[in-house]
Amino acid sequence: MIYIDGNHLTIEEVVRVARNLEPVALSEDGKKNIKISRDIVERKIAEKLVVYGLNTGFGKFANIAVSDTDLDTLQYNLIVSDAVGIGNPFPQDVTRAIMLLRMNALAKGFSGIRLETVEVMAEMLNKGVHPVIPEKGSVGSSGDLCPLAHMVLPMIGLGEAEYKGEVLPGAEAMKAAGIPTVTLKAKEGLALINGTCAMLGVASLAVHDAEILMKTADISAALTIDALGGIVDPYDPRIQMVRPHSGQIDVAANLRSLLQESKLTTHQGEVRLQDAYTLRCIPQIHGGSRMAFDYVKTVIETEINSVTDNPLIFPDNEDVFSGGNFHGQPVAIAMDTLGIAMAEYANVAERRIERLVNPALSGLPGFLCVKEGLNDGFMVAQYAAAALVSENKILAHPASVDSIPTSANQEDHVSMGTIAARTAAQIINNAQHVLAIELICAAQAADFKGAEKLGKGTHAAYESVRSEVSFMETDRELYIDQRKAFKLVQAGTILKNAEEKSGALA
Repeated sequence: MIYIDGNHLTIEEVVRVARNLEPVALSEDGKKNIKISRDIVERKIAEKLVVYGLNTGFGKFANIAVSDTDLDTLQYNLIVSDAVGIGNPFPQDVTRAIMLLRMNALAKGFSGIRLETVEVMAEMLNKGVHPVIPEKGSVGSSGDLCPLAHMVLPMIGLGEAEYKGEVLPGAEAMKAAGIPTVTLKAKEGLALINGTCAMLGVASLAVHDAEILMKTADISAALTIDALGGIVDPYDPRIQMVRPHSGQIDVAANLRSLLQESKLTTHQGEVRLQDAYTLRCIPQIHGGSRMAFDYVKTVIETEINSVTDNPLIFPDNEDVFSGGNFHGQPVAIAMDTLGIAMAEYANVAERRIERLVNPALSGLPGFLCVKEGLNDGFMVAQYAAAALVSENKILAHPASVDSIPTSANQEDHVSMGTIAARTAAQIINNAQHVLAIELICAAQAADFKGAEKLGKGTHAAYESVRSEVSFMETDRELYIDQRKAFKLVQAGTILKNAEEKSGALA
């Protein structure tokens, strides 16, 4: 059980709830905080005070007061009018992350929602009722209004939800799971949808996947270095310390660890004086992406335990302030940065693939074929990697540099943060596929050189590949091998097995 209090949720816990279906509950502090802020809302309404978000319209209609008798209708209308999502639904893990993160933000106690409404969300997570949330339609402020409105629809008996593998009308899914629907009261609709939790759900999982990707990229690079008899002197710690960027230092240390005891690597002058940049500059290239990742992770960890709706209710003196915490710009810029940083891993890996399959560069049989000419070997595998790299270059265009005013220019700058998060996640997926191709090619090359001569960590990576993908004697349906290798990368299996032999990687 993961207890939610608004202050201590981690990326790893988000992953556990989203992908491992771990149950959740509000902590006692979370319950207390929610009740305190809700009591303030009830008092403000009883005192007939006009407060934005409690008893007014929204956006351009903020100056229009709404009567007490219409407050429930106001919240209902907000949800149904904002649920205009487009495109394919988010995957189940993203939907679960979104719901968890919204719960966590509400548990901080600045949003004025009722406890029973938040507990319905916990029940939905624990019983596997997953709202169908289209992935397109958010401009990233005022928060993720559109996707979060779709999240709320089943809670009020509308929309669609997936339950036990079947997409049902929202009311039917809730009834089948034995969860009561709710009638939203003052402030609740806005508390549920005015925040960054859709972009943050995508971002949290992307950051987790990116961290595995970074270390796996060091492993796949090391296996290529080993298979090509690469020169190890560029990874000497003295070189890194005279340009002491943390990412560069860590990558070089990882390469040295992975290549321990290799009988294939060389020193400068033994076979050649220098390697190409894609081998020699791995600490600098991978290291640059690592430092960008460190910044991104800090932003996402902060956002996970932040309050991002509006207005905010401060219990100490019962002030209600309308601010801008719903604006997704911090996440948008971070996710654009993550996309660019992860695209570079695919970019340089594809060039290493070329060095493996090109006989003029590798000294190995053309396209790693046993019988050249009759077989094409890994010729078109490099094409596929090139296609993904080219696609990443388009996806890496930053979404956050764009803004289209909304709500009659009341909301005249928006973040496009959800677009940034979605594209970063797609870039990561593409990069995982490229690394899978590199690993297959490097394992094939290692067999030509003598896999028993590989280093401690690189041999473990080789064995991981060979547990699913055999040596290719003659051409076969290579996409099957690529899918198997992709799953090894995505699940972190390559990383886990390599670390068991060479020690934990930085």
